[in-house]
Amino acid sequence: MNLKGLSHKELRDYLDSLGFPKYRGDQIFNWLYRRKACDWDEMTDLPKELRKVFQDNGVSLGCLSLDSQLRADDGTIKCLFVLEDGETVESVYLPETQRQTVCFSTQVGCGMGCLFCATGQRGLVRNLSPAEIVDQPLQISRMTGSRISSLVAMGQGEPLLNYDSLLKAIRIINDTQGMSIGARHITISTCGIIPGIRKLANEQLQVNLAISLHAAENELRNYLMPINRKYPIDQLIEACRFYLSRTNRRITFEYTLIDGVNDRSIDLINLIQLLSGMLCHVNLIPFNPVPNSKLRRSKEERIEEFAAGLKQVHIETTIRKERGSELAAACGQLQGKSVSGTAPLWFNTHE
Repeated sequence: MNLKGLSHKELRDYLDSLGFPKYRGDQIFNWLYRRKACDWDEMTDLPKELRKVFQDNGVSLGCLSLDSQLRADDGTIKCLFVLEDGETVESVYLPETQRQTVCFSTQVGCGMGCLFCATGQRGLVRNLSPAEIVDQPLQISRMTGSRISSLVAMGQGEPLLNYDSLLKAIRIINDTQGMSIGARHITISTCGIIPGIRKLANEQLQVNLAISLHAAENELRNYLMPINRKYPIDQLIEACRFYLSRTNRRITFEYTLIDGVNDRSIDLINLIQLLSGMLCHVNLIPFNPVPNSKLRRSKEERIEEFAAGLKQVHIETTIRKERGSELAAACGQLQGKSVSGTAPLWFNTHE
């Protein structure tokens, strides 16, 4: 039995089923998500009788084990966590003046096979449980002593293919009695899982949605992102418009710029035609090198030209800011292996 990952109500009901007052569930919920306890002995206001029942019956607090970490001069930290079955996932801590952000994973590996992403080279191993998702920011907060104020589901895996676990984790994170991170400070990134986008539109959650687009016409996107063969661009944009109609929440479109592949003039024209008139923001991401790939980052002047072209037609655009150049913790670089290597880290500084 793992108590982490239970909702507030589930925890109260579980204590009631054991014959203890429901308010003990409130206390445990507080210890887990506010005080970040990882040991029963830390929960000093719980009766010893209750703690002994849990210990004797192997009830776990579900804390991830930190295998290793890398720190950059700017405070960025990449963490490799070991799960109970020995699998590993990576998370990234990005401190800024106004907020403390964690980029968390939702799957071990990824089955999407995007051409520019190292995570997909491993393939999909399994989904993470709600507890394994929630505990990534909790352990980073415990380790750094920081109050995490912003979360992005942009680590390993495709979040909307682990929909139920992700949504349960977000509701626990959002609970005012727990981590109390507002939904508007939580971003879900997807490569374009249309059923998940439509389902999310009806959740009445004020989370941010980011679409990994990377190409504005089907032939090129098929090449870069195999998922486009199942969910082509016209259907994806239709789902995005449905999401906008239900939430009125601006969508971010992520576009990784790859030299000579999707940074040509025709690519810019196609992107403008696709997104004109939509409530959206374009996040331009200079390509980050990944193993076994011959793809190259677009030249700086081309990145600036691309951004200027979008802004000229009043499409809000930013270029991701480089962070932690000592780490290989950028978009598309997380592999769930021992943290090592040197490559630039990029993070979206625009909420």
